[in-house]
Amino acid sequence: MNMNKNWHQQHYESLPFGGRVADAVAKGMGSWRFIILQTVFVIIWMGLNLVAYFKHWDAYPFILLNLVFSTQAAYAAPIIMMAQNRQNERDRIQAQEDYNTNKEAKLEIEALAKKLNSIEVDKLDKIIRILEKIE
Repeated sequence: MNMNKNWHQQHYESLPFGGRVADAVAKGMGSWRFIILQTVFVIIWMGLNLVAYFKHWDAYPFILLNLVFSTQAAYAAPIIMMAQNRQNERDRIQAQEDYNTNKEAKLEIEALAKKLNSIEVDKLDKIIRILEKIE
């Protein structure tokens, strides 16, 4: 494991090409940019087909457009599910890393508490010796 990279970078680099593509597609399709572009596309498609004087390649009720969206959905759904599965895996890895960090921090805090306690005991012992000498 390369210690210069965090686990996010290591996880991303370990993904196969298909995993990276699925993540990119899910990220793109889950954006406002995609929604706006798709809305513009639909408006243009319908507009061109409604105002075309003699050649309607997809006349109302826009069956070809419906087929395009059905095909898009048929591919998008499993791709998005693959990306969600990878997100779940990343979340599990993150939770395990957080747990390991918390365990290490707990051990360090306990060691510091013991050290502080021993320092306090040493100080108290010195104070008692000084008081005994004064008496």
